[in-house]
Amino acid sequence: MRIIVDVMGSDLGCAELVKGALDAKTQFGDELELTLVGKESEIRGAITANKADASTVTIVDAATVMDMNDAPTDVIKAKKDSSMAVALTLLRNGEGDGLVSCGNTGALLTGATMIVKRIKGVRRAALAPSAPNLQGRFLIIDSGANVECKPEYLLQFGLMGTIYASKVLKVNNPRVGLLNNGAEETKGTDLHIESHQLLKTSGLNFVGNIEGPAAFSAECDVLVSDGFSGNIFIKACEGMSLLVNNLIKDVFVGSFSGNIAALLVMKGIKNMRKKTSSKEVGGAPLLGVCKPVIKGHGNSDAYALKNAIKLACEYSKSGVIDDIQESVANYTDDKE
Repeated sequence: MRIIVDVMGSDLGCAELVKGALDAKTQFGDELELTLVGKESEIRGAITANKADASTVTIVDAATVMDMNDAPTDVIKAKKDSSMAVALTLLRNGEGDGLVSCGNTGALLTGATMIVKRIKGVRRAALAPSAPNLQGRFLIIDSGANVECKPEYLLQFGLMGTIYASKVLKVNNPRVGLLNNGAEETKGTDLHIESHQLLKTSGLNFVGNIEGPAAFSAECDVLVSDGFSGNIFIKACEGMSLLVNNLIKDVFVGSFSGNIAALLVMKGIKNMRKKTSSKEVGGAPLLGVCKPVIKGHGNSDAYALKNAIKLACEYSKSGVIDDIQESVANYTDDKE
């Protein structure tokens, strides 16, 4: 499996991402071929610092970096020579089976759409991270790629999310829910009401409107949303996870009895943190693009990047893109 990694533009810097890539190479061995894209001098310096052999990876030099303050369109205009643009071009040209980037989200979405291109028939690509619930994990689609949506976009999100949840998350007949402010069919804006009707008659395993708490009670496997609401939802999830972890830490730190209690429950706490940590998943697929693109978190450390590479491999092998390509255009036309 050939994975291209944009190792620039993240919060923790090139060295941390190179370490994660090298860790992935160590874990997967000859099964994994890595192409690291970025400033060659920094990449080689990080490889040397990790006492690794540079010949085990391919290095592609890129002159500039897309930083978090750049406009999304800069990736195809002012910074065509950036590591992100170069990596996306390599993917488009067939020099990799998948791509991972922890850089500017808007730029990656724009670049993937304009350079790699959408699957024929897909109206909008969508970002689809997963979050923990009482039974495992569920998919949120879209979580930020499309702030303004039409009902037919949300229908396609439900279809793409169903295929991904089935093939990658291994969920049998995934249940699709629509993120809304109430369970009744008449709740929400015109977008929600119209989308509800489309999803209801779609042939998908649609279970109706889903309020925030219900998503964590495992009432759906694919949570469909416009990008504006979905982005707020997923970031609120991340914030609440950090808050709960810090509150639990406060309970056990600062007193003798707390320290003793911590020793007794530490294994359970570590397991809980593992289940709720985004680092375990590594990133989120950009569904609807004709080749696998994984968006890693901007603050990804080496462990998270290693898992993002693993996810890119799983996505590439899954057949999700072929299934979407075969079904989405006819399916959408039949339902409109």
